Amino acid sequence: VQLVESGGGLVQFGGSLRLSCAASGFTFSGFVMSWYRQAPGKERELVARISTGGGSTNYADSVKGRFTISRDNAKNTVYLQMNSLKPEDTAVYYCNARGGVPLWDYWGKGTLVTVSS
Repeated sequence: VQLVESGGGLVQFGGSLRLSCAASGFTFSGFVMSWYRQAPGKERELVARISTGGGSTNYADSVKGRFTISRDNAKNTVYLQMNSLKPEDTAVYYCNARGGVPLWDYWGKGTLVTVSS
């Protein structure tokens, strides 16, 4: 099982980034996919979640209206479009897959997003 995040980097306040998470080794379409983030000195927090078919999404209040999660089950990839970035969005962003019987939780190694003011 692999979840490989990409697309992180340094961006200025108000800029945009698109994160990708390429999945392999499991039935991607059967798993709920999420993006989490962890800022220095803080706990990991849920940023956005998308259902198996992509029809249902949830967002943290702090990113609503600025971030959009999407998935392409044909490409086994989940995305996070991040607009109007703020310095407080600076964190390591992790891809998570949850699903299966019994319930499995898979994590990527993360990609760093740094927003300069």
